[in-house]
Amino acid sequence: MMLHIALSVLSAATVLAPRSPSFAPPADDLPQLAWELKETGVTARLRGLSPVSRHVAWASGSEGTVLRTTDGGRSWQNVPPPGTAELQFRDIEAFDARTAVALSIGEGTDSRVYRTEDGGRTWAETFRNDEPRAFYDCLAFFDHRHGLAMSDPVDGRFRILATEDGGRSWRVLPAEGMPEALPGEAGFAASGQCLVTAGGRHAWLASGGAGRARVFHSADRGRTWTVADTPVPAGDPARGVFGLAFRDPLHGLAVGGDYRPDQQSPSAAAVTRDGGITWRPAATPPSGYRSGVTWLPFPSLAAVAVGPGGSDVTWDGGRTWRTFNGGSFDTVACARDGSCWASGEQGRLARLRLE
Repeated sequence: MMLHIALSVLSAATVLAPRSPSFAPPADDLPQLAWELKETGVTARLRGLSPVSRHVAWASGSEGTVLRTTDGGRSWQNVPPPGTAELQFRDIEAFDARTAVALSIGEGTDSRVYRTEDGGRTWAETFRNDEPRAFYDCLAFFDHRHGLAMSDPVDGRFRILATEDGGRSWRVLPAEGMPEALPGEAGFAASGQCLVTAGGRHAWLASGGAGRARVFHSADRGRTWTVADTPVPAGDPARGVFGLAFRDPLHGLAVGGDYRPDQQSPSAAAVTRDGGITWRPAATPPSGYRSGVTWLPFPSLAAVAVGPGGSDVTWDGGRTWRTFNGGSFDTVACARDGSCWASGEQGRLARLRLE
């Protein structure tokens, strides 16, 4: 039974249960999750991921890789923009089987945005960074027209791009609405989740590399921002919040830690129930550093986090996490039909299922 069907059944059982923040299904009723690996035919590290449905998904990564499937992962086409083999596509946002927007990262002109409307057969370069100090990390869309992309700080503030035409054109938003960055503060282009949206106008961006790991919030599509500290490990360039997920404008998850394999990452997850004004550590965090996180479609308090050291699930809104897989993934995302996917190093790509 595929995940989206099984979790629909579980969600029906939870309709009559109290919807308090601490509710989770009884331990005996918890599904057993597993990743079903798909053969991609590439060895690139796939840090960008955008599933559209159980049939259609896009992924992107190193060596100029952009992958697309329309048959549930049985076959994949590598459809990158021409002449981009040296670029790293760390984020991709897909609207359907034909339309996607991909972000390449790097200093100066390596930071670019491309858009396709024909399934990757042709691409238009819609943005090329001309600020040598900028380094774009992530992009996210509110709907098919409105979206944002974020860069590490320039002149002491995170830099935000905005589009109002689905990524066909971009403009830099004024810096006055962005709080000042801490010394050394930056985003992590690890999973395409350092910038996320919810509710049509709300956006959040995650930071690390400084004395505190913080999350910035905008309620007006990136014009103005507030910022809050999180309990996720900080104080080192390798530590901070790497991934965010919001299921609505109030309920969010943050994951991260220290990405170095020889370092411990206690308290590598946090939860907010007020839109990011305050963050609390998970009572039982994931077992180590995690770079990606997503809410499961059903039940409403379930989510999955992934990282090079394994995958974890929470059934109680991020308060407690338990490991269910030891394989390496960098990012994870779910489509509207309930199918969930993960991707990572050596071309690893998988769909979530029940055992």
